[in-house]
Amino acid sequence: MEPRINLMTNEIGAKISKRIYNVGLAIRESSLPKALQELVELRASQINGCGWCVDVHTKEAAAAGETPVRLNLVAAWRESTVFTEAERAALALAEEGTRLADAHGGVSDETWAQVCEHYDEDQVAALVSLVAMINAANRLGVITRMRGGSYDPGMFAGLSS
Repeated sequence: MEPRINLMTNEIGAKISKRIYNVGLAIRESSLPKALQELVELRASQINGCGWCVDVHTKEAAAAGETPVRLNLVAAWRESTVFTEAERAALALAEEGTRLADAHGGVSDETWAQVCEHYDEDQVAALVSLVAMINAANRLGVITRMRGGSYDPGMFAGLSS
């Protein structure tokens, strides 16, 4: 399976990718912990089957200090003991926000209450935006058939300039 188009070398694709990166930068600058952001992005990417994004967020999470055990258990976070209640709330939001068509009701009131219990309003805004943006990135990756395996942590740092 070869990529269908390289959005980074296409003029319009590069403009859009840069803007998406800058939205992500605003989220990264929030007080939401970096490692948590990576776990949320990893979980949504696993659900969506985006190999490129799974590669990116696994490696970025490891670079942010996540352990192999926690990374390996993200896909089964409900059946593990290594995540805090706050992390579990964020992962539930990631799953429900990613599976909107499957849930028929979107994010449950229970999940929303758990998120609001553990995060302040700015962090909730960042978390909701994070889920929306990773889902957009996953769709770009899956539609264009971006393959995982070649990402090096920090390789997109120059996009914001």
